[in-house]
Amino acid sequence: MFATALDAQAPRENTIRAELFADGPAQAGEEWTLALHFTPVAEEWHGYWRNPGDAGYGMELDWQLPPGWEAGEPLYPVPEQLVISGLMNHIYEGPYTVLVPIRVPAGADIDDPPAISVEADYLACTDTICVPQQARLTLDPSDAARDPRFDRWRAEIAPLLDREGSFAIENDRLRIAIPVPAALELAAPHVFVGEPDLVDYTATQAFFRDGDTLIAEVPLGRGEVPATLSGILAFGDGEGVRFTAQPGAVPASGTALAPGADELPSVWLALLGALIGGLLLNIMPCVFPILSLKALSLAKAGRAEGAARRDALAYTAGVVLACLALGAALLALRAAGEQIGWAFQLQEPAVLVGLLVLAVAITANFAGAYELPGLIMRGGTGGASSFATGLLAAFVATPCTGPFMAAALGAALLLPWEQALLLFAALGLGLAFPFLLLGFVPALRSRLPKPGPWMDTFRKAMAIPMGLTALALLWLAWRLGGALFGIGALLLCGLTLAALVYTSRRRARGKTSGYIWPALAPLLVVFAFFVLPESVSQQRNDVESLLDPVEYSDAALAEARASGQPIFLWFTADWCLTCKVNESVAIERDATQEAFEAAGVIAMRGDWTRRDEEIARFLTAQGAAGVPLYLWYPPEGEARTLPQVLTPDLLVDLAQARGSSPPTAPAPVAESDPSPAPEPAPGTG
Repeated sequence: MFATALDAQAPRENTIRAELFADGPAQAGEEWTLALHFTPVAEEWHGYWRNPGDAGYGMELDWQLPPGWEAGEPLYPVPEQLVISGLMNHIYEGPYTVLVPIRVPAGADIDDPPAISVEADYLACTDTICVPQQARLTLDPSDAARDPRFDRWRAEIAPLLDREGSFAIENDRLRIAIPVPAALELAAPHVFVGEPDLVDYTATQAFFRDGDTLIAEVPLGRGEVPATLSGILAFGDGEGVRFTAQPGAVPASGTALAPGADELPSVWLALLGALIGGLLLNIMPCVFPILSLKALSLAKAGRAEGAARRDALAYTAGVVLACLALGAALLALRAAGEQIGWAFQLQEPAVLVGLLVLAVAITANFAGAYELPGLIMRGGTGGASSFATGLLAAFVATPCTGPFMAAALGAALLLPWEQALLLFAALGLGLAFPFLLLGFVPALRSRLPKPGPWMDTFRKAMAIPMGLTALALLWLAWRLGGALFGIGALLLCGLTLAALVYTSRRRARGKTSGYIWPALAPLLVVFAFFVLPESVSQQRNDVESLLDPVEYSDAALAEARASGQPIFLWFTADWCLTCKVNESVAIERDATQEAFEAAGVIAMRGDWTRRDEEIARFLTAQGAAGVPLYLWYPPEGEARTLPQVLTPDLLVDLAQARGSSPPTAPAPVAESDPSPAPEPAPGTG
């Protein structure tokens, strides 16, 4: 037997009908389960989880039970996410069932008990309107036949984990340690927190694995921190588990996961992407400053067959080893809890200074300021010089990510470490492939100019792009560390160059370098790696933009999405030449500014020149290992990832598709007591 709503007290039929069912007759001293089954009258209507999210209200139940009988907490299925006008809602589409345990006392009269009843107040919404619902339901405990759908309804309820987790508040984020087996596959994890307003519902959630513990990080909202935390961990496709957590220690590190980790391309496809991505790095703008080094290697390739092959293999070995070393360092640091991404080395002041000193030294050598046998900057022959050239080429060429490479590196952050290292090796192989091809295909080498006096002229000409590279690194040093840091780096370059010139002139006269390097080298190292970084300014040097962007943060993104306006979010860094080219070609344009103003587009920028854990965490959640990353958020729905190479009119076209006036967000539903005869009211769904 089931109960129906008492329609006599409600002049309008509910848009989501409620029915009350029992799992058989009540038994004294046992737990009795009732089911509230909800059925929308049309598919556009949806109901809500107990914590509805940014708008709406959860269901309230007022039970009328016999004396001593007690109703427990309602048990819900795994909800879905619905974002409308930047507001996140936790909803159920289609029919859904909520189970309520009833504790029947041992001495209860179950032969002739009074009828039980419940008054349910809940909310029904479409994407445009919300209507408060009210249903009064009754049921006879002694004559309640078991509904055959109960087994299915029980299976739909998220089961409770048998162990409690722990939670902590750190850096304005809720961190939860949830005990789930390491073997459990997580397709698209999402945490639905039961306590209202505790977290920012629209913010990106980050997930990490630490053995049999899943660590979830969610930006805080405005709610108070509870004594006990509860919620649902959703796996995707309606699957999930309930959890409870007490305040306590949460592991500080783990292997990062990202939404949709199980939908990553196959390892072979990712390897192919890394190989092609590395190959394309040879023509990407961020690689142009080191083309002078590669040009000298091309010139050397015209030598004898065996020597050309040895040089090609040595160069390839240097490139691949550098990519493997950078990849291994990245994986190790992330496993230790560091929030970093690809090209993290250029966020370190000491590394940047080292590259600047090297660029100045190479520029001076190309220009003929000094000659030192055996240095890679001479473009000399031999496997050692080619190997060192490959190391340097990969180290300087990999800050930016290009087509194919971005997806492969994003996959590398999620795959097991041995597979991830294969991807980094494939990236290096792609970068070195043109020179490997020249070393092993004589027909290609025969098309190169013959070695001769022209090489000295060519090398001096290559001092120009290398000098521009040094200037760019000096500018980056100023951007990263401030004026004092830039001046100190320039001083270090001058001391190093003076020592190189002094040594070169002494060797030209047949003398040794003397004691200058044993005395100067330790001082240079201490100055570069310990003294100079202490002068780094912590003040940001924000670059002006035509779009007047909002600086990225989880809170700023959530606020922008709640406005109901389209958002263009881009992540950039001063050391990423691809980023700078895209900005000059597509972003920093009068046409883009005018189109954004007309359409009410909010521009938001994440500057990753310096290390920023919040940006690194967001990039990881998007499956990106580095910059650039461009996202377009429509007023409704999920973000769209834009290409890494922007065309001049792409952003203008996106903005113009929104029309000439900025949209307005519908007002959220106020949490008020529903009336017996509700009128439709605008809502967020």
